[in-house]
Amino acid sequence: MSLLLATIDTETTPRLRAVIGRLSRRLRPTAAAVGAGLTPTKISVLLHVCRVSRIKLSDLSDDEGINPTMMSRVIAALAEAGLVERVSDPGDRRAALVEATDAGHELARRIRSERTDALNQALDGMDAQERAHIEAALPALERLAEQLRTGERS
Repeated sequence: MSLLLATIDTETTPRLRAVIGRLSRRLRPTAAAVGAGLTPTKISVLLHVCRVSRIKLSDLSDDEGINPTMMSRVIAALAEAGLVERVSDPGDRRAALVEATDAGHELARRIRSERTDALNQALDGMDAQERAHIEAALPALERLAEQLRTGERS
């Protein structure tokens, strides 16, 4: 079956949205995250901070789509848990930077590992052709994620 369609049929977009939501919800709860008492928002922020090293609070708010007041609360909770710390921005003393602590990096590593293990286990239950289809779709899904992040349209 060819997937080269001039337009997306009316059922594709809702199915794609639904499956992305189900995948996200299934991968969200990990033993490491639950044990640390992290909400999905805190997990997302921690993983983001670990990925970028140091980031301004304002940039983190923009990237995560969270208002600055809420982001300050999330960062305060993560800092209280010893997972991130605020540091002064050497280029702008009025701005605060956030970076992950060693404990934050370790927790993020465990969360990513548990999610990867869950995906590997699920993929092992699929046949080779299904796994090949998923692998072939990855570049398009990565592009879709980037378009959703930037608001870009082709």
